[in-house]
Amino acid sequence: MTPQNHQTAYLAGGCFWGMEELVRQIPGVVVTEVGYSGGDAEHASYEHVKAGFTGHAESLKVVFDPAKLSYAHLLFEFFRMHNPTTRNQQGNDIGSQYRSVIFYTDDEQEHIAKTVVRAVAASGEWQAPVVTEVTPFKAFFRAEDYHQQYLIKHPNGYTCHYIRQLKLGEGG
Repeated sequence: MTPQNHQTAYLAGGCFWGMEELVRQIPGVVVTEVGYSGGDAEHASYEHVKAGFTGHAESLKVVFDPAKLSYAHLLFEFFRMHNPTTRNQQGNDIGSQYRSVIFYTDDEQEHIAKTVVRAVAASGEWQAPVVTEVTPFKAFFRAEDYHQQYLIKHPNGYTCHYIRQLKLGEGG
């Protein structure tokens, strides 16, 4: 349950371990949780998602305090930590489960997400078109416990995510 003064965002941008590690460090982020979103199957597990059977993407649930972090700023940070121009791939991870997606939960999030995607696409920071999907949130299936805060548990574990020095949403 999200407290009334907090909001929730659902994002996918490749392997959820690396995304979670970077997002949890953003000031204003209260809680992160990795899982699966965007598929049609009624349930999702790592074994089925990684095999590409469910249509889900490895995703991140982000609970944040909008008094400290705006949704737009969170999205600009999201674009700094993954490559939004590679369809169904981040680093060595290939498949639709690694696609770039913003799952919006209401009309305001949809509007902000589409505005941010347009700004990122027009920024000139990327050499190829931005392919990030903006799609309605359906469900989030929490990933298995061993995936939660994986890079805290395994500090030298695999990640292909890092913060790029891009001029996106400066001051936002």
